[in-house]
Amino acid sequence: MAEYICFYNKDTLIIKPPKKSPIFLRMIVLLVAMICSVFICSFCLQQINNHNKSKFVNFEVIVRPCQDDVFNHPQLPFLTYPRPKTFCRAECACNPVRLFAILSSQRSGTGWFETLLNSHINVSSNGEIFSHKERRDNFSSIVKTLDRVYNLDWFTSASKNQCSAAIGFKWMLNQNLSWLVQGLLENHKEIVEYFNSKGVSVILLFRRNTLRRMVSMLANSYDRHAKLLNGTHKSHVHSFEEADTLSRYRPTINSKTLINDLKQMESTVTKAIEYFNSTRHIILYYEDLIKNSTKLDEVQKFLGLPRMNLTSHQVKIHRGPLWEHIENWDDVNKTLGGTTYESFLSIDY
Repeated sequence: MAEYICFYNKDTLIIKPPKKSPIFLRMIVLLVAMICSVFICSFCLQQINNHNKSKFVNFEVIVRPCQDDVFNHPQLPFLTYPRPKTFCRAECACNPVRLFAILSSQRSGTGWFETLLNSHINVSSNGEIFSHKERRDNFSSIVKTLDRVYNLDWFTSASKNQCSAAIGFKWMLNQNLSWLVQGLLENHKEIVEYFNSKGVSVILLFRRNTLRRMVSMLANSYDRHAKLLNGTHKSHVHSFEEADTLSRYRPTINSKTLINDLKQMESTVTKAIEYFNSTRHIILYYEDLIKNSTKLDEVQKFLGLPRMNLTSHQVKIHRGPLWEHIENWDDVNKTLGGTTYESFLSIDY
């Protein structure tokens, strides 16, 4: 098509461009439409493929773990987040729980110590859980029992709410495990391995004056059969009247084997400290807890608990000097006089 040339005057020349063909514009529109159609079709095909794949892919919802909230906590290996099978922890699901075990020997103050711990609003110490034979028939039953306790699925009078901050029990060192007809000390390797894998903190509780412990053991053994409290046996009492009734029995101690018996008690303590040294542990003595109230603060700090005044309603049975509680006091006094155990004769608290 020829261009249009216009002359407005002799000095001005304007050249008008030719008009674009309608066919050319239509081709551009058609090309854009084709490109858009191809894009839309490819997008739809991709969505269809993803939908088909979703039928064969298992999607896992990853929940942010509670531990992230305390990632830099220095005691992270000893913080657990139980998921009980018997109830829901609800808003306390991310409240960490510390697991503990009190390892001791009979008549070493563990009953009194447990009542102190259980006076804390968020502590549950469940007593001597392995007193029943079926719970310790073999190592499998022992682990099953431990798992129930530490998963908050163990219910006793000491059980607290779902927001428990520390949970545990007491285990006697000389208690036989029928699966090997031996005691806890003889099978310490398996127990230590379990404790370390679960992050269990160990409280080792002993008595310094093992002579007093011997008196308590003999008197308690006698009352199992005599049942001095109106035909009822009680290992622990909550009134001075009951304590006085039980303390009237004065056991006779075998003076010929006394020193060897005391050495055996010391050996048990030494072995326990050695065997459980690789665990996170604290060593306590009954006499120190009675004379020094700050020891209970150390225990609460060890378990990561907010400090509270811990109380117990238990009453000590054998109060006062030992000569009041031993039938053959003269023989015992003569046997221990001049030995490393002589101080046991006069120490009181």
